[in-house]
Amino acid sequence: MKPRGDNATTMIERLKSIETRYEEISSAIGDPVVLADQDRYRRLLIELSELQPVVDSIRLHARLTRDLEENRVLLTETQDRDLRELAREEIDELEIRVAALEEELLEQISPRDPRDNRNVIMEIRAGAGGEEAALFAAVLQRMYVLYAERYGWKTELIDANETEIGGYREVVFSIDGRGAFSRLKYESGVHRVQRVPVTESGGRIHTSTVTVAVLAEADAVEVEINPSDLEIDTYRASGAGGQHVNRTDSAIRITHKPSGIVVICQDQRSQYKNKDRAMAVLRARLREREQSRAAGAVADIRKNQVGTGDRSERIRTYNYPQGRVSDHRIGLTLYKLESVLGGDLDEIIRPLIAAGRADKIGRPANGADGEE
Repeated sequence: MKPRGDNATTMIERLKSIETRYEEISSAIGDPVVLADQDRYRRLLIELSELQPVVDSIRLHARLTRDLEENRVLLTETQDRDLRELAREEIDELEIRVAALEEELLEQISPRDPRDNRNVIMEIRAGAGGEEAALFAAVLQRMYVLYAERYGWKTELIDANETEIGGYREVVFSIDGRGAFSRLKYESGVHRVQRVPVTESGGRIHTSTVTVAVLAEADAVEVEINPSDLEIDTYRASGAGGQHVNRTDSAIRITHKPSGIVVICQDQRSQYKNKDRAMAVLRARLREREQSRAAGAVADIRKNQVGTGDRSERIRTYNYPQGRVSDHRIGLTLYKLESVLGGDLDEIIRPLIAAGRADKIGRPANGADGEE
């Protein structure tokens, strides 16, 4: 996905500056003055090795782009049928290679999110729509579990508030796997569903909403919690989880008094395991709270192209009658509803990642932006 407008200009400038810097270093390391300063020489060699893959991609992109333009000119100017057919084949192949290389360059030069390889805690809550919203919350939870299975990631239920007909008023679960947060972080927001509810006898289409929050797991070093700020209650678990939940006081409720955040975990047999999972959720929520404050301080300066990740922002619509899924942040519509709900999310997630990278090119890699 190519960056557009100011982002495209910024990307071109960034690529030029990288190539210029590479050439400067290449010249400098042959300078006797630099060779005499071994510390400086080593630093320059390290920087050169870091720039090398990017410069290789830049130069390959330039060569392929020239080849593509030459074939386009040949296609318009030649009258030879064989040459025209050959040019068309070359154009098709080159366009694919150039597009792939642009994606690679976006990844190479965009600021890194240090949380990208973190595990995920996902919270799904029914919004407007009552029982129908709760039913769709269960559909989304299943969709993310199936998506995780495609990558070999482990999912684990932390807490669930179920309805009588199989929906979730709220469900919290973890997804453990390398790169989980990098692929799922843009799922935060309001998901809207349009369909005929199973409880609707008149066949009318209803619109309901479900809120999704994607939190990167935080460790104890990153989020320091004073034990005196916690109120910890144990009680007998109820609901899903097997017959054991009614026999032991294994469920944990942790209240963080300064923030008012309450975390419940009751799905594990062990009280200690429930406490560990509840603390992990609490740390993730506290870290997200601090990041939201930092993001709010710069909200008037910029707005992420793929959305702020705010839970109040409507990001996607699932339209059952049309078999359609539309992501409103990037203007993407797919008529593959069944496939998407079955865990085939990459056709949505990949463009979101690309759009996020393109947007970040024009922004600094430190501060609140670097943590997004």
